[in-house]
Amino acid sequence: MAMNDEKDNPGVAVFPPLLFLMALILMLALRYVLPLAIGGRPLTMVLGIVLAALAIAVIAWGRRTMQRAGTNIEPTKPTLAIVTGGPFRFVRNPLYLGLMGLLLGIGLMFDTWWGVLAVVPVFLILHFGVVLREEAYLERKFGEPYRAYKASVRRYL
Repeated sequence: MAMNDEKDNPGVAVFPPLLFLMALILMLALRYVLPLAIGGRPLTMVLGIVLAALAIAVIAWGRRTMQRAGTNIEPTKPTLAIVTGGPFRFVRNPLYLGLMGLLLGIGLMFDTWWGVLAVVPVFLILHFGVVLREEAYLERKFGEPYRAYKASVRRYL
């Protein structure tokens, strides 16, 4: 199905990396004002490093997979192909899961509950402002092939 180039994007409400950056800055600022320490150092540091490293690896894997498939990574640009390889075999949104994991991992490294609390609004904004819009766009653009992929692979975990 051909789409008008002007509207050939999902119309996301927010650019996901910018949302992550805003949440990270707010989390660290709130930690400075009111630490809300988790306690349990050095375990929180180790868990945070492991989680952040895994999140970065998933994001990098997802980006490489999208590049190899020849599609745009930025959700403000047209999607050129349905990507079903790499981490997209397991979840439909590995880059967004990675961003949330990175935010949580950094929160653990800084030993603050703000990281855990930040994941909730970030998830809700990503889900309603980005993911659902992307899914509707991909269904309009690719039809049955996307619906088949959507039926066979989980959205998140």
